[in-house]
Amino acid sequence: MLNILLQTITQDQEGAELLTDTVPVEKSLSIIELISSGGVAGQFIIALLFLMLVGAIYIYFERLFAIKAASKIDSNFMNQIKDHVSHGKVDSAQLLCAQVNSPVSRLIGKGISRIGKPLADINTAIENAGRLEVYGLEKNVSILATISGAAPMIGFLGTVIGMILSIFEIANSGGQIDIKLLADGLYTAMTTTVAGLIVGIVGYMAYNHLVVKTDKVVYQMEANSLEFLDHLNEPT
Repeated sequence: MLNILLQTITQDQEGAELLTDTVPVEKSLSIIELISSGGVAGQFIIALLFLMLVGAIYIYFERLFAIKAASKIDSNFMNQIKDHVSHGKVDSAQLLCAQVNSPVSRLIGKGISRIGKPLADINTAIENAGRLEVYGLEKNVSILATISGAAPMIGFLGTVIGMILSIFEIANSGGQIDIKLLADGLYTAMTTTVAGLIVGIVGYMAYNHLVVKTDKVVYQMEANSLEFLDHLNEPT
């Protein structure tokens, strides 16, 4: 009876060891391992995309803070300007514009400097100054648009390179296709595609957000400029 019990325990242990050997071990793959598995071509493209991502993030926050600073203006600014102009205090109005130092104040200041000339000349001066202000607000924003379009294309280039590497391995395998031989090419294809799409999405969203913010500042400049011209056009 004891021998039968010992045999049963031994068989159970052997069965457990066999089951442990047959159960697949779950493997995890870190991002660094995934990138390093893509070969030299994949690593070069990933590095390029990473630089583009850093550049896009830098431009986004730099422009965002600049646009927010440009949009800040005292709600009582135009009332003070109109009051100075109405009382003939042109120098005081120009001094106020210089102290505020915002896109709106610079436009109004340009218009004040033309007081005494025809209204059309004042309007033209404000419009020309407005174009310069908009150009300053949109500085480097076009780079985000370029990154949003170029990043996915660079990622797809990595996909093509990865597939070429895989096909090359298949062609030189002598009819013995081993998935391990295709791993580098497949890693290159997949990692570069994902990285390119991520950078493209980030650049696209950042670009559109800055465009919306810039449009609000442009609208603010147009509204205040129109208010100023209407005040000059009022009968005295």
